Amino acid sequence: MLKCIIVDDEFKSRESLRILIQDFCEGVEICALCQNVDEGINAIKAHKPEVAFLDIQMQRESGFDLLTRVDGINFEVIFTTAHSEYAIKAFKFSAIDYLLKPIDIEELKRALDKVNKKMDENVSAKLKNLVQHLRLPPSGMHKLALPTLEGLIFVMVSDILYCEASSNYTEIFMQDGKKHLVSRTLKEYDELLIDHNFYRIHNSYLINLNAVKKYIRGEGGYVIMNNDQSLNVSKRKKDGFLEKIGTKG
Repeated sequence: MLKCIIVDDEFKSRESLRILIQDFCEGVEICALCQNVDEGINAIKAHKPEVAFLDIQMQRESGFDLLTRVDGINFEVIFTTAHSEYAIKAFKFSAIDYLLKPIDIEELKRALDKVNKKMDENVSAKLKNLVQHLRLPPSGMHKLALPTLEGLIFVMVSDILYCEASSNYTEIFMQDGKKHLVSRTLKEYDELLIDHNFYRIHNSYLINLNAVKKYIRGEGGYVIMNNDQSLNVSKRKKDGFLEKIGTKG
């Protein structure tokens, strides 16, 4: 049985999540419903849950305040939030699960399923990265968490040369010659990195525009990256690419 607690200052939100878990999520035991950080900390000490559902912004404190006051985070965290798209990107950068209010049943099930499959996977590092992202403006988001087969790897966004689609996976090519196979689609990384001077030049390639060494003209043409790898630019993407690098076609 997966033990969990719910920490949220809104009664309706606590009750709504409790009902969804009880009615639709088998094998999950709700140990405590908490309306503030102090109650949440006491519940963690008393019940030692495997997962905590934390509201980000409560009236006086936040879910982060709770985490900074807990000695050793040995449980998974799923944030519940009504925050903006900017905050959601911070979650994705840090590979942390979140549920957007009002909570969808299928998304709740998927989040709990992931908890069951990968308990205690570098939780502290993910949370530290998330807090950093939430404190910085979008241009300050420098670290990206990559969920690879070996585990979670944190890389600097500026160290990424390009990303290449590989079915439902993405291969991330780094400045130092390393390559990471990640279990997310290229579309997801396009959405995450578009504000960080990355551009999708082809269905298969998302490139760091700061890492382009040369562009060779043609029907679509191709780019040569800093590692001397040549990547095709699709005809459909050519005009947008030239506009991004400040060159007329």
